[in-house]
Amino acid sequence: MKSIAIIGYMCAGKTFVGRELARLRNQMFYDLDWYIEHRYRKKIADIFSEEGEEGFRLKERRMLHEVASFEDIVLSCGGGTPCYYDNMDFLNETSITFYLKASPETLFEHFKMSRQTRPMVADAKDEELDTLIRTQLTEREPFYKKAQHIIDINTLGSAELITEVAQIIQKTATQTL
Repeated sequence: MKSIAIIGYMCAGKTFVGRELARLRNQMFYDLDWYIEHRYRKKIADIFSEEGEEGFRLKERRMLHEVASFEDIVLSCGGGTPCYYDNMDFLNETSITFYLKASPETLFEHFKMSRQTRPMVADAKDEELDTLIRTQLTEREPFYKKAQHIIDINTLGSAELITEVAQIIQKTATQTL
C-alpha cells in the first residue's frame, strides 16, 4: 500500500494531522525533520548553521528517499521539502500526497502560538514574520500545488478539526487506492 505524504508551509498543522492520521490508519508516523535530526544527531538549526541551506537540503533529500521507501507510513514533510530538487515529483511517485493549504493570516496566527519553538523566527517582529510567510508562501505555492490532493485547513484550530482533516485524508486515500 502506498504511503501518505503531507506537505505544506510551516505551522500548517502537518505534524498534528499526520499523527492523528497515522493513529486512524494504525500506521507508523514519521516527521521528516525529526527523522533528519535523529539520523544526524543534530538539530535542523545546527545543520543549517554548520552546512548552510544547501548542505541541509542535500541531507533532507537523502532522508526523504530513505523514509519514502518505507511502506504503509504517514510522512509529514518540512515546509521546504517539496521545493527542492525533484522532491515533489518523487513524493507523487511514491506516496499519495496532500497539501494542507492555509492562508498567510492563518499561518501567522499558528506561528504566533509556536514561535518560541522555531529558532529561525523566535525573535522576529510581527511585520517581519508576516512578510516572511507571504514571501515564502508565494515562492513555494507552485510546488505545493503539485500535490495530488489539496485540503484547505484555514479553520484548523482544535482537536476536533485535526481529527476531521485526518478523516478526510483517510477517506480520500482509501478511495485513491
